[in-house]
Amino acid sequence: MKKICLIIIGIALGVIGYSFAKPGLDVESRVLGSYHAWTAYTAALPEGKVCYMAANPTKSVGKYSSRGDVFLMIAHRPQEKSFNVVSFLAGYTYKKKANATIQVDKNKALELLTDIGVDTDTAWAKDGAMDTELIAQMKKGNVLVIKGVSKRGTHTTDTFSLKGFSKAYEAIQTACGQTP
Repeated sequence: MKKICLIIIGIALGVIGYSFAKPGLDVESRVLGSYHAWTAYTAALPEGKVCYMAANPTKSVGKYSSRGDVFLMIAHRPQEKSFNVVSFLAGYTYKKKANATIQVDKNKALELLTDIGVDTDTAWAKDGAMDTELIAQMKKGNVLVIKGVSKRGTHTTDTFSLKGFSKAYEAIQTACGQTP
């Protein structure tokens, strides 16, 4: 469990632009709570507090021989006035110009951007409005599915349980000074 927490923290901090490898970076982090499929965290960085939640897929399908860590995350960075940032770490490098899709229950599938900057293994909502829409769907939903294509052409489908999402979201909202 401790190793998984450290991996999640490292990935989440990497996703939001920080690295444990940065010399002199003293990161204090803690688990706010585990809520079924989701775990909520805070991390104290020199730039300010980060609150985030993460989940692993309950099912992953694809014809791959190996794959790295796979996580779905929601992050708040209050000092940057950045909230509800949805990101998905695929565990592989995405195929260029092949965006991923995300779908909650029977809602319309939305396109996630995969070819932005240096994080070619991460998919992001296209803007804050899409992040907000996804959060609203996840609060009401039961299952979330993300489909993507690796640089080798491997199609993957990752399924996430949304059980515990609302409680984990409430925990990061409270921890980062937002009204739940």
